[in-house]
Formats: sequence, structure tokens, C-alpha cells
Amino acid sequence: MLIIAILVAVLLPGYSQYRERQRVSQATQELVVMGTVIKNFQLDHNRYPNDLSEVQLANQVDPWGRRYEYLNISDASNAGKARKRKNLTPINSDFDLYSVGRDGDSSPPLMAEKSRDDVIRANDGRYHGLASEFE
Repeated sequence: MLIIAILVAVLLPGYSQYRERQRVSQATQELVVMGTVIKNFQLDHNRYPNDLSEVQLANQVDPWGRRYEYLNISDASNAGKARKRKNLTPINSDFDLYSVGRDGDSSPPLMAEKSRDDVIRANDGRYHGLASEFE
């Protein structure tokens, strides 16, 4: 029994890290697909959707069970709410799309501690992945 307890204690943290990497990978892939759907909407309607319900993605949840966040930056009323780099410039010029990650919390500046685990779309879709690995 002691041997089994020791094995569980040793293997459990590694498995947890593996599962977390899998969740980040899944969220990254889903952001790519969702971004494509949003871009196609823009091509068809000559504007970005106001929210994810316009592209039937409002109920899409990330691997942690939370809804993805979307912000149409081209709408002037949302410009100040955009996700930001270290130098406080927006990470996208078209729209923000992201998961709030494992902790379920986020803040517009990516350098904020609660934003580091977010899975983001940045550079207008040229980057998808963890906020902590961006830039």
C-alpha cells in the first residue's frame, strides 16, 4: 500500500501538468477555428460580429468549462478595452478572442499576473497560445 501511495504522489503532479498542456493545446486549436469563422463573417458582411452569438459561437466553452471571450476592436466604443502588450499597445487590430485559462480570471494587460494563463489570439491571428509566451 505504501508503494502505491508513493507512486501516486510522484506521478500525479506530472499527470496534472500533462492535462494542463493538453487543455492549452485544445484551446489554442479552438481559437484558430473560431478566428476563421469570425474572419469569414467579416468577409461576408464587411464587418466583424458584435458578439459570438452572431456567428453561432456564444455557447462555445473552453477546456476549463468557461465561455470564450470576444471583443470587436473595430467598434470604436470597445477600443479602450482591447488586450494589451507590455508597452500597453493592443495585441490585435481587428478583434480579441481568448480563453481566461485555468484560473478563470483575466485583465486587459497581458503582463498582469491573472492574465498569464490566458490562451490568446494575437497579432491579428498570427499567434495563438499562452499569454505568458507571447512576445
